[in-house]
Amino acid sequence: MTIEDKNVAIIVAHEFEDIEMEYCLLQLDHEGANVTLVPVEAGFNARHGSADAPIKGRFGTPCPPIVMQEGVRYSVSEFEDLDLDELDCVLYPGGFSPDHLRVVPEVVEFTKEAYEAGKLVAAICHGPEVLIEADIVNGKDVTAWESVKTALRNAGGEYHDVPYVKDGNVLTGRCPDDLPDFCAGIVEAFAAEELQQPADD
Repeated sequence: MTIEDKNVAIIVAHEFEDIEMEYCLLQLDHEGANVTLVPVEAGFNARHGSADAPIKGRFGTPCPPIVMQEGVRYSVSEFEDLDLDELDCVLYPGGFSPDHLRVVPEVVEFTKEAYEAGKLVAAICHGPEVLIEADIVNGKDVTAWESVKTALRNAGGEYHDVPYVKDGNVLTGRCPDDLPDFCAGIVEAFAAEELQQPADD
């Protein structure tokens, strides 16, 4: 089962969860997707330099990763250059990145527009904080890191303590240990070709 020619944008800001970006990048590329990394200048990383330092994860991984050549397994885009019509999935890793992204109006609006256009909107760990801000979890079955559980419920979501949940075109994952299940869920969602119609409210 592959997702050849599907276009996935992984959007991160400072202090993303390193392994969640890296694993999704490698696994989804391996499955055949065209992966675009989208580093957003939002927030700052107190551990790794000044506010204008490159976007880095909590443990120092830069985005894009300097150990991998651009154009081989990923491309890079500025957020403002993203074309929703050319994307099949928008993906948010966790860490502190979602807390930075959810106060960027353009990111929140883009997420909502992606959902309304029937694109797959995927988020893992703390990533669903962006989905909450975009007001797209109401009435949805969802999962996330335990500390996000109450916020999801307050936003109208039905929280499940499972590796991943797909409800319509919203797919959420629980934590780094669940990355294989989370990415498999993305592959299965595309393989099922369930995302051709706009999402129902």
